[in-house]
Amino acid sequence: MAKVIGIDLGTTNSCVAVMEGKEAKVIENSEGGRTTPSMVAFSESKEKLVGQSAKRQAVTNPENTLFAIKRLIGRNFSDDFVKKDSDLVPYKIVKGDN
Repeated sequence: MAKVIGIDLGTTNSCVAVMEGKEAKVIENSEGGRTTPSMVAFSESKEKLVGQSAKRQAVTNPENTLFAIKRLIGRNFSDDFVKKDSDLVPYKIVKGDN
């Protein structure tokens, strides 16, 4: 039987669960939490931080901490919504090649 996984990609937090029989079981993150902040950060040494680790250093490294990215998924760079958001976040939103 195939394995089933569910991902709740939230703007603020995300959650992952797997089906075990007829029950969904939420997978805890490395810190024991059932939800994980939807954040990614890059340290000065190029270390990648995800979730709570990224959130903890967001105040001291705002320009390299990405959050609320779900709001941008599927939007064109020229979209007014993207332009507005780029003025509100401390990180750079840049146009891709696609």
